[in-house]
Amino acid sequence: MRELSRRNFLWQAACLTASAALPPLEAIAARGSSQSRLATDRLRPQFHLLPAANWMNDPNGPIFYRGRYHMFFQYNPNGAFWGSMHWAHATSPDMIHWQHEPVAIAPTPNGWDRDGVFSGSMVLDGVTPTAIYTGVLPPASPAEITLDDGDHKWREVQCLAVAQDPGLRTWEKLPAPVILRPPEHMAITGFRDPGVWKEGKEWLLTLGSGIKGKGGAVLLYESRDLRRWTYRHPLIEGRGTGQPAVNPVDNGEMWECPDFFALGDRHVLLHAAMGKVWWKTGTYRNRRFTAENEGVVDWGSYYAPKTMLDERGNRILWGWIPETRPDSEYRAAGWAGAMALPRVLSLGPDKSLRMTVAPAAEVLRTSHLSVKPGDRNPAKAIGGLRINDLSVEIAARFAAKRGFHLRLRPEKGEKFAEISYDPQQRGSELRVNTTAAPMETHEAVNLRAFVDGSVLEVLVNDAIALTARVYSVPSGPLTIDIGEIEGLESLDVWGMKAISRDRLTTSA
Repeated sequence: MRELSRRNFLWQAACLTASAALPPLEAIAARGSSQSRLATDRLRPQFHLLPAANWMNDPNGPIFYRGRYHMFFQYNPNGAFWGSMHWAHATSPDMIHWQHEPVAIAPTPNGWDRDGVFSGSMVLDGVTPTAIYTGVLPPASPAEITLDDGDHKWREVQCLAVAQDPGLRTWEKLPAPVILRPPEHMAITGFRDPGVWKEGKEWLLTLGSGIKGKGGAVLLYESRDLRRWTYRHPLIEGRGTGQPAVNPVDNGEMWECPDFFALGDRHVLLHAAMGKVWWKTGTYRNRRFTAENEGVVDWGSYYAPKTMLDERGNRILWGWIPETRPDSEYRAAGWAGAMALPRVLSLGPDKSLRMTVAPAAEVLRTSHLSVKPGDRNPAKAIGGLRINDLSVEIAARFAAKRGFHLRLRPEKGEKFAEISYDPQQRGSELRVNTTAAPMETHEAVNLRAFVDGSVLEVLVNDAIALTARVYSVPSGPLTIDIGEIEGLESLDVWGMKAISRDRLTTSA
């Protein structure tokens, strides 16, 4: 009891996180000698959200509040590597142009989140923004371990913090977790990433978890006040691959980052496992979810989904774009990770999940080339195009039942990126460089691609997404070459404006 009282005392002494103590991310980046190197790094995205330097991962608690969008995300202020997780904070008027704010929530020494402020959600408790997140700390005994990935053995608890100002810059933590331990008599594989919403007078909360030897699961809790929670039952359970794995996330015995919401006449569950983000659509009755359709959100470098409602009530999806280059390379570069562009979610006629990049991104468009049916010599018009600064949006439409091969490469011809589809091939696929996504369609193909430094986001027919990383710096401006050009029905290419003057910040 003496040790517990000491922990609570230290927690209360440090539970007020003030902006004066935690500077904006621009200031953190400017401390080192790497500032000029970061500013000239052509692989750094120019219109995706990322911190001024260092490591970032999962989006946390996105919310539209008092006329501005707030995004929090996992951030390591100590360098371009995973560790010492904080909640960084950025704000925006439009989900595209971002301003870095002071770090919002940091680990409390000797507190319940001493080893990291992990992922979570943001809700309005009346008019008060309230964050619920996973805190991690060393277990007092093996029985308290809920996270064992082969590298770490941690205890996970669910913590709550309340905003103290309208700018969401200062937060006060509750002195103790709101959910202290998992349900009794359950052999769980994880206990993290709370998602929160309200039904009538009751709050509901989901946690990413799983059952050892069986598969992933989402645990469901309920509360009247966000502070006292009662476990009810699994919202849904799944099955893993059955293959042995040190980390249960890798074989599907643990589902991370669950996000559950209504969309149209169905409910949607997103979760992350086995290196991918998965979607399920189905029915929700008696506080249980029955999946009817499922698929993969993005077949490339994309993880940790989190959604929000925008100011018009659209369901917006955010995701983390991890690095795929070696650890030594991104540590040397001084930065790692980016936020994917916001995607508007909807349901297709078959109740599958559909997504398109939010129209807000169109504000970044500059120079424009358009090729339409009937144009004279479209190949010549396309061949004369030059793309500068690795910053472009491409929209192309190809005829039904026709394949395509779109190449982006410098004038000297070295490889940069190739996007292709061959409907005649058995087991046809959308391919972006060496990464593939299953794709079969008898309809025309509408392709949308965004190149931003080392990030390449590709979406096809609002149904298939594949985010790739490209780490080659071309020798000059990129050109576009389209094989089977007779199948091309239209092409639009826009240059894209940077949202930062120097690549060091995301503020305009």
